[in-house]
Amino acid sequence: METKRAQREDGILQLVTFHVGNEEFGVEILDVREINRLMDITRVPHAPDFVEGVINLRGQVIPVVDLRKRFGLEAGSRDKDARIVVVELTDKVVGFLVDSVSEVLRVAGSTVEPPPAMVAGIESEYIEGVVKLEDRLLILLDLQKLLTRGEARALQEFGA
Repeated sequence: METKRAQREDGILQLVTFHVGNEEFGVEILDVREINRLMDITRVPHAPDFVEGVINLRGQVIPVVDLRKRFGLEAGSRDKDARIVVVELTDKVVGFLVDSVSEVLRVAGSTVEPPPAMVAGIESEYIEGVVKLEDRLLILLDLQKLLTRGEARALQEFGA
């Protein structure tokens, strides 16, 4: 299996891109296990605010994090384009609820700029960079840092 290091050394990043609100984000394809249509999400009492609930994915209970809530955006209506992006973090499987998935994109590593200083604070340490494309900018996320330690611990309670 190709590693992220090998993927970057040849200068090409493969990204899964998706929308949350009006913004487009990208994550490295190797972090994505699968992408699913919206399914029944079971709410969990006393779950952290950012946890939408849990899903049963082929017998595995997986917590679902609403990225709108995680990013501090107001709730949007869920339509047929909403997806659950299932990812493998270091020691857990988590679903991220997004408004829509756009495409799988191959970009040159040279198109990635460091995040602007204005967004490089502690709250946005999960922003790995900004990808400059011909017609748009794409925010590159580091999924391993998307959840704080406390949030990751909270997910452990839900079987992640």
